[in-house]
Amino acid sequence: MAGDDGLPSLGRVKITDLIPSEGLPSDSYKLSVSTLSQSFAQYSAAVIQFPAGDGALLRSGLDSACLYFQQREAYPSADMIHTNDSREWCKTSGYYADPQLWQETYDYRPGLTPIEPSNAMELPPGGLPDIFGLLGKAARGVLDAMSYYLNLRSSPFTEILDNVPLRSREVSSSVLSVCCHARPSFHGAQHHNLTTQDDGQLMMFHDHDHQVDKSLISVVKSDKAGLHVRDFHGRWFLVDGDLGPQEAVVYPGLALYQATAGYVNPALHRTEINNIPGNMYGRCSLVFKLMPKSMTSLSCSEMRAAGHGVEAQFQIPVPVDDFMQRSHPTDQLFNRNTFQSFSFPTAQDGSMKPLMRRRKNNTRCKPLPPSKRLRLEAQRVLKERVQDIADKKGIKLRFCNLKECENHIHALDSPCANIRMEIGWPHGVPFVHPHDLPNKSKIGFLEAYEPGWTATHDMDLSLTEPGQASQQSANCN
Repeated sequence: MAGDDGLPSLGRVKITDLIPSEGLPSDSYKLSVSTLSQSFAQYSAAVIQFPAGDGALLRSGLDSACLYFQQREAYPSADMIHTNDSREWCKTSGYYADPQLWQETYDYRPGLTPIEPSNAMELPPGGLPDIFGLLGKAARGVLDAMSYYLNLRSSPFTEILDNVPLRSREVSSSVLSVCCHARPSFHGAQHHNLTTQDDGQLMMFHDHDHQVDKSLISVVKSDKAGLHVRDFHGRWFLVDGDLGPQEAVVYPGLALYQATAGYVNPALHRTEINNIPGNMYGRCSLVFKLMPKSMTSLSCSEMRAAGHGVEAQFQIPVPVDDFMQRSHPTDQLFNRNTFQSFSFPTAQDGSMKPLMRRRKNNTRCKPLPPSKRLRLEAQRVLKERVQDIADKKGIKLRFCNLKECENHIHALDSPCANIRMEIGWPHGVPFVHPHDLPNKSKIGFLEAYEPGWTATHDMDLSLTEPGQASQQSANCN
């Protein structure tokens, strides 16, 4: 789905709303988590919004990056020309160039990159330690939000992440890469692909146009639009075309895909370079990658503990160093089901008002009839009641969604029937899937458990449970 201007309607969340607090989660936290999860499921990317002061720091960092690369020579020395060597994934530091990608990079890696420059004639980009801390905190907040959504325990990835702060003589696994694409004065190989978009516009990308980060979470802030991400339908979208000065793009990487047993798909991305040669500096970006430590392993034990099914390919823990050095075919990443997502994203202005997504150029979407609105609201309330009972009994639940349940509604061994037995749900009492019940039972349940609710209640149409998006779409011509 995309907006009227052809840009995808990425979920937008304020980074301050992703900071967890003790006790019950706030409404803003739950809404931000659901917005983030939906955007990841739909586009494999989302937008995070920083406070004004942090946005100024990012803009200053980009300005410093442009000046840094502009002072570089057109022909870098041979020892500064690196290709993507996976064996050095946790050792990169300082300046290097990849002519094949027409890209220059300065990697800031705490514990390895010197804070003071060794050459007074060549100053590195400014503000990197502060930017590293800012984007690192944001990436960890996004990671914890995904853990909350997947019903994992708090901070389940702590064992594979760097210490905060780093201990003596420790080198950071995570890295802040200051990148410059297509600087006109840099003589790269400049081999590119021409691609025609859906609107007929001719776009230029470099030959290696399908990239996927091996990070857990990546955060990107650029001075110019040009980052394209592929959605789960296989379509490419420009994701940073309408970013504000205090906004950045965030997306999951392959390490998170592995650690969540494939429930969170990584982002396949590419960079547009056709409009860059006309400007003086190229396209500069700040890219923070939250990486696992090299001496740890990526395991799905937390997913199993939370009651998620883990396929055979994810059963055996994978050493991080081996994972980073091996190749990972991306052609099958979008052939599996991702985690389920809610469908009530935040508004474009950052407010809490829910929105109902619409398909691009489709204004004939019919509202749901009262009977189906009733079913959706009953689904939400019933599931919350069941979850409350399960939490008190210490039972981990895995609910099937409506589409799955319709396939085994009459089966004796369905997840719904098993849950009923496991938690001791009283016979004859309405359960989590209200499509089992006649309308009178649904109305009776809601009137009993939700005082003041009536069948004519004007509920927001966007409050759907996982698996409902297809049902709503079926009402669109």
